[in-house]
Amino acid sequence: MKWGGRARRGAVVPPEVASALGDRAREVLACAQDARSTAYVIATKTRLYAVRDSSVVLDRPWHMVDGGSWDDESRTLTVTWVDRAPAQRWVLEDFGTFPQVFRERVQASVVLADEVDLGAKRRARVVVRKDLATGALLGQTILGRGVRAADPGVREQTSAALARIREQVGLD
Repeated sequence: MKWGGRARRGAVVPPEVASALGDRAREVLACAQDARSTAYVIATKTRLYAVRDSSVVLDRPWHMVDGGSWDDESRTLTVTWVDRAPAQRWVLEDFGTFPQVFRERVQASVVLADEVDLGAKRRARVVVRKDLATGALLGQTILGRGVRAADPGVREQTSAALARIREQVGLD
């Protein structure tokens, strides 16, 4: 049964996925199956889910997605998280518009972002994101590889940069 190609309102999902999501199944924009684990990856307007064996095994709001990369050749979606949780990798079968919906939802959560140069090729990003479920705006600091919050000057520089972008969107 081919079901993964249709996206947006009324996306078709397998019955076990609909059952696991309950009322949230009405919000599905795109759905695809991971070829390795047989989990289903689901994009809704406000959240990213993974369902395996009729159970929700991943439930994250879009503002917690740091980024994603799509490899068209291997059909692999790699997702990184703001809180530095381990990256997720899914090899998607019949992915339809899932990569585009994923990108759109992440972008919809970003209000304003800026990069902070910490010297010696070290970087951080400060971001004002929107919780797509509530509309609330929140600030995030995402440290680059090898950067620790305890490093000299990091907290001060990232705090100042975050304060600047928060002010630009009317949060302070």
